[in-house]
Amino acid sequence: MYTSGALILTNDGDFIYKVTHPKHNIEKTYTVTIRGIVTKEEVEKLKNGVKIDDYITKPAKVKILKTDEDKNQSRLEITIHEGKNRQVRKMCEAINHKVLALHRSKFAGIDVKDIPLGKWRYLNKDEVNRIFEKI
Repeated sequence: MYTSGALILTNDGDFIYKVTHPKHNIEKTYTVTIRGIVTKEEVEKLKNGVKIDDYITKPAKVKILKTDEDKNQSRLEITIHEGKNRQVRKMCEAINHKVLALHRSKFAGIDVKDIPLGKWRYLNKDEVNRIFEKI
């Protein structure tokens, strides 16, 4: 399994609590490649919440980005605000699809598409302010 994407590193405990606690509704967007061809019904299940472990996930935003019948794979964009341990993987397992690759493409509205894999950058003042506006 391949995992990549956005992380926010900070020594500000109050800030990280605010951006990670589900009550603040900070969105995290993932591009997920799964084994199998996902159906509209399965997407609806993800959108409405699925049972994982001992809870039902909150509603998610889900879009089918691509299906490849030759490779027997689908690519989805899933946006959540909970962020429980391995949540996106478990959500996909709940609809009987194994995650092949997982990429957190956005965190709190900050897109990482222009950051090369393995590189990092500081948040700029506007990005920090946008995050604080949301919490």
